[in-house]
Parts: sequence; C-alpha cells; structure tokens
Amino acid sequence: MIRLSPKLSQKFSYLILFLATTLAITPVIVIIFIIVKNGMSVINWEFLASMPKNGMRDGGVLPAIVGTFVIVTCTIILTLPTGLCAAIYLNEYARDNIFARVIKLGILNLAGVPSVVYGLFGFGIFVMFLKLGVSIIAGALTLSIMELPVIITTSRNALNSVPYSFREASWALGVSRWQTIRHIVLPNALPGIMTGAVLSIARISGETAPILFTAAAFYVPHLPHSIFDQVMTLPYHLYIISTQIPNMPNNIIFGTALILLVMVLAISFVAIFVRIYFRKHRKW
Repeated sequence: MIRLSPKLSQKFSYLILFLATTLAITPVIVIIFIIVKNGMSVINWEFLASMPKNGMRDGGVLPAIVGTFVIVTCTIILTLPTGLCAAIYLNEYARDNIFARVIKLGILNLAGVPSVVYGLFGFGIFVMFLKLGVSIIAGALTLSIMELPVIITTSRNALNSVPYSFREASWALGVSRWQTIRHIVLPNALPGIMTGAVLSIARISGETAPILFTAAAFYVPHLPHSIFDQVMTLPYHLYIISTQIPNMPNNIIFGTALILLVMVLAISFVAIFVRIYFRKHRKW
C-alpha cells in the first residue's frame, strides 16, 4: 500500500476539494452567463416600467415585478413575527418533553414538503374554504405556511447559538426571563435571524407552484389595488411566456429570467452583508 507524505496528502486533498467546488459552481456560472447573454439586449426602462402588449410578445413586465414585490412583502410580514415568536417559545420556554420533541420533528418534516403540496393546501383552505379567492392574501398565506418551518428552524438555531452563560449572568442579576431574551438573547441572535429571513425572501421570490393555485393570473392589465386582487408574478409569468405562448421572442424570455435572477441574487447579497455587518458589531 502506497503511503503519501503528509505534505503531498494535503495537496492531494486540496486538489480534490478544489475540483469538487469547481464542478459544483460551473453549472451555475454557465446558467448565469447564458441568461445574461441572451437577456441583456431587452433590458431597458420600457421593459421594466411598461405593461405587456401584443399577447405579451411586446411591452414590459411591470405588473409581474410589482406583483412579486407585493406578495413577497405580505408574506414576510405574516411569516417573520409568527416564526420568530414560535422559535422563542420552543427554544426559551418549552420544556424538553415528548410534546416539544414532536413539534420540533414536525417542523423539520414540514420544511421538506414539496411546494406544490402547499399550493394545493392553500387552494383548498384559503381559496375555497375561506372564500378568499385567487388573491394576494391567499397566496401570501400559502407562502407563509410554506416558509414558517424555515423561519422557525433558522431562528431557533440563531437563538441556540447565543451562549447559555449570557442567560445565566442576566438571571443572576435578577433580570426576568423575557427581559433577558429581549435585551440579551435577541440582539446577539439577530444576525442569524435576519440572514434566515432574507434567504427565505429569496426563496419565495422564485416560487411558482404555491402561487399558481392561489394568487397568480395569466394576465392582469393593471397593477393591484388591494390584497384581494389577482397579480402577475415573475416566476409564473416566466413559466407562461416560456410554455404557453407560441412564437415568443427568446430575448423576452431570457430578459424576464434575468430580472428574476437579479432580484434573487440581490436579496442573497443583502443577506451576506447583513450577516457581515452584525458580526462586526457583535460583542462576543
């Protein structure tokens, strides 16, 4: 059996890891290059700020951009407070018994449910049973239920990362449990909580299946006026112009994909900068 020297073994391991990393990111780089190359020619102010025309073969994607922004904003307003409160209860207040373990296991399992199942659930509950119709609020509620497990899990991990000695020191000074959470635990867990929230926004920005049944419309000739209106969204609009409209110009398809890609990447970069900022200002 051939034995490599420690130095040679380290170089070999480095090479294997480098090749694995290159193999993983190469498809992403190729996809981004193709989308930018084919979609950049159509990106201009008219495309970003005008309504679709001529059966969506001309004009812009303003309703889809506004619709995506509105439904994502409503979703995060519904999801973040609920998920954070649930995470605080499970991590700081709930006893370690079989009931709490079942809830935590259920949350982890819900995070793996396919998004189309959430879409059908939202259609049955919010659209049909509660009679909200195909609307922004129905789509936001569906996306909120889908994202709650992710928000709860990331928030719990962030809260759990705060050293327990911080809590003990606060309690030793006579501070109540809630005051300790409010002034000690939450500020130190904020980087992880914010990162999880922002990455959740990036995820729901690209979701198609849940809003396909609950919020999205094939074409809406105006911007939404209330949370009970249907909306166009970028993911669903991209699906429609790619599969349902014949003779669709490729540059419009790739241009729409480029806008969605830029939106998701921008949100991801925001998450990175938020984490860096809060880590620099963290005191431990």
